[in-house]
Amino acid sequence: MSPLTIVTPVYEDREASSRLFRELRAAHGEEVFIVAVDDGSVREPIETQAISRAGLEGVILRLKRNVGHQQAIAVGLGYVAENLPEAPCVVMDSDGEDLPATIRDLLLCLDGENVDVAVAQRKSRVETLRFKAFYLVYRLLFRLLSGRYISFGNFIALTPTGIARLACMHELGTHIAGTVLSSKLRLAVCPIDRGPRYAGRSKMNFAGLVLHGFRALMIFAEDILIRTTLACIGAAMMSLFTIGAMPLLQTIGWAPPRWFSLVLGIHFILLLQTSALTLMTLMLIGVVRCGSPIAPDYKLLVDKIQPVRA
Repeated sequence: MSPLTIVTPVYEDREASSRLFRELRAAHGEEVFIVAVDDGSVREPIETQAISRAGLEGVILRLKRNVGHQQAIAVGLGYVAENLPEAPCVVMDSDGEDLPATIRDLLLCLDGENVDVAVAQRKSRVETLRFKAFYLVYRLLFRLLSGRYISFGNFIALTPTGIARLACMHELGTHIAGTVLSSKLRLAVCPIDRGPRYAGRSKMNFAGLVLHGFRALMIFAEDILIRTTLACIGAAMMSLFTIGAMPLLQTIGWAPPRWFSLVLGIHFILLLQTSALTLMTLMLIGVVRCGSPIAPDYKLLVDKIQPVRA
């Protein structure tokens, strides 16, 4: 049996991450290798003893600066792709909301035929009503703009094939779930409950959640720009049709003179705006397509690599 690799980002959360390592050991035994990415912690950096005392082996990747949990996960997956390419890998948060006991459910989904990535779809959430309302609006907006459905987060299991593909995608550090959707990998959805935090409070505030949501849209910038362009073209055609029909309506007496001037002016301005927006979006599509398709080397962000022995 291949060891199970766990990639988890940690930022100023020593107590919660230490408990996570102990629960991973209790749930899965010694066949677990920890890749803990310390995301530039200053007050509570991860201690190597937190992993060794749990009876596990692993490595701590200490980053030069705080880069955010998405980029930290990308660094961890880059390390796994280079050094542990043959083992299955699970990406999870270190705060306890991703329960170690549910990893087996993810791995069972990963064992299915034609599956490269198993993703955790939340059956229940320990969240506020405000968060749930925002999340619902976000999912609807994401579906409208990108044409895709997103219902999962960072808690995923990957085959070696999935690891190799994600690790070379430059979008990975922007948004993990969005990159999984855009990767064309074969997905299996696994309904899993979300747990409460082990300790402390989340470092993510409401503004951070909004930014995180918009980063998912950035992954599909080209698709969104194309949809925006088509919408602008449709609005411009409607304006042209209305401008062309106005003289006829005035001739047969259906359009009063003042109403004619007002409507004609509004639609002329709308035509100019939509035409300008169409040109801008077409230019942005070209900029997006010129971006580098390869992820940068994860080592550029790593300050120190500390192996941990049980």
